Amino acid sequence: MDTRAENPDAVRNIDEKQKAIDDWLPITSSRNAKWWYAAFHNVTAMVGAGVLSLPYAMSNLGWGPGVVILFLSWIITLYTLWQMVEMHEMVPGKRFDRYHELGQHAFGEKLGLYIVVPQQLICEVGVDIVYMVTGGKSLQKIHDLLCKNCKHIKTTYFIMIFASVHFVLAHLPNFNSISGVSLAAAVMSLSYSTIAWGASVDKGRRPDVDYSYRASTTTGTVMDFFTALGDVAFAYAGHNVVLEIQATIPSTPDKPSKVAMWRGVIVAYIVVALCYFPVAFLGYYIFGDKVEDNILISLEKPVWLIVMANAFVVIHVIGSYQLYAMPVFDMLETMLVKRFNFKPSATLRFVTRNAYVAFTMFIAICFPFFGGLLGFFGGFAFAPTTYFLPCIMWLAIYKPKRFSLSWITNWMCIIAGLLLMILSPIGGLRNIILKAKDYQFFS
Repeated sequence: MDTRAENPDAVRNIDEKQKAIDDWLPITSSRNAKWWYAAFHNVTAMVGAGVLSLPYAMSNLGWGPGVVILFLSWIITLYTLWQMVEMHEMVPGKRFDRYHELGQHAFGEKLGLYIVVPQQLICEVGVDIVYMVTGGKSLQKIHDLLCKNCKHIKTTYFIMIFASVHFVLAHLPNFNSISGVSLAAAVMSLSYSTIAWGASVDKGRRPDVDYSYRASTTTGTVMDFFTALGDVAFAYAGHNVVLEIQATIPSTPDKPSKVAMWRGVIVAYIVVALCYFPVAFLGYYIFGDKVEDNILISLEKPVWLIVMANAFVVIHVIGSYQLYAMPVFDMLETMLVKRFNFKPSATLRFVTRNAYVAFTMFIAICFPFFGGLLGFFGGFAFAPTTYFLPCIMWLAIYKPKRFSLSWITNWMCIIAGLLLMILSPIGGLRNIILKAKDYQFFS
């Protein structure tokens, strides 16, 4: 006998309680975003400071493979992003507001969680730790450029200064409340990308430029190639927050959220192309195999321009950190409120979010070469969540006819993503071993 049918008041109370929790949680608390919110949220999520390392990645890939891999990644990730936008409301009357909810629909209640949540957490927490390091090191560069005769200050302290901003911003309740921060970050990403390639062109092609591979041995060349694949995968990590961004857009039968979201995604991907391709190709063309892993270091002068570019990087990673932290806050708060029955409150949010910021700050201070760690661990998570997990879910849900265009396209993306997932951690592991040899904690 269905006890729910006998107790309509109890059912109503449960539904009201559930709605109150959803109205409090960061992902589902606000649904009044416009399509341009989706555009700059996606730019902020996608165009990280990693764009500055793309010329270095090109120097490890070479002209032919580098151009092909960058363009292929742009096309594949745009396709998989379209799939996620389409699947957001594939069930009439239901919205998959979180990546793991879509995974549960595709793979089952438990298996979906086990497949998606660990990978998504590695990506989001990993990106936040990298941005802690990036923000701290960019602040350090500004200090060193403006005050050449000042006493040396450890990177640790600059990471702590950068983290102090997030102990405040982390308490903005939801995605829409960080839209101003995200817009500023999106503008900054376009600005410092333009400075990077514009200043490179102004500097002119080096007379002794060389486009041969950086490493002197075959093993080194292959390992550097694998690491560069991880750098490219890291550059396209925005899929981990795309459903959460779409959740903020209102939806009606006449105007489903996917229409506004897709418009925002197209604008975002045009901006991504304007940032990535000029920086990667012109930076490599100007400096060749002498390019640094951050192209701003290669530029050196004029000092005021490099200081400004690093300031833009700091502002950008402040916004990006918050964008990637919001789904983590949502997971933590959902678990505490729904599973452990904590009362939704400002105190719970204060403790949870401060603890998360403190955790990412501590890991960043301990391992400021976390980019190498991310190449290793991130290869297992970035490639699946961005390149082929959406394709697997599409095949599982829509079941396209074997050898149809959709079936072939998805399997090609899956194979490319699997190769990326297997190869990039190999290079990342070698990087960790090389950097850990002479590393000192809290230096």
